[in-house]
Amino acid sequence: MQMPIENLRSKSWDEFAAPQAPKMDFIFTVCDNAAGEVCPIWPGHPTSAHWGLDDPAAATGTPEQQMAVFRTAFGILETRVMAFMALPFETLSADALKMELKRIGGLMP
Repeated sequence: MQMPIENLRSKSWDEFAAPQAPKMDFIFTVCDNAAGEVCPIWPGHPTSAHWGLDDPAAATGTPEQQMAVFRTAFGILETRVMAFMALPFETLSADALKMELKRIGGLMP
């Protein structure tokens, strides 16, 4: 799948916790370093899950090897997002949804 990447950038979660930030229903953290950090209190108390991945920016090797690490991370996230989008939200309880998000966090392509 080809996705446009122009103007994409890593963002601080402070950007999304500000009063004027858009309301979010779900938050997924992906950085393995974030797993032990305390997350901010998000406006509206969205459902959150940690879908940790090794940071592809830390990859070493040739440019081709580094790009392969980014493609792998993208593939994992794509698999997880597609599974998330296929959930029957209207029939899931809050607890069942949290269990599904945890299950999805373990999916690999």
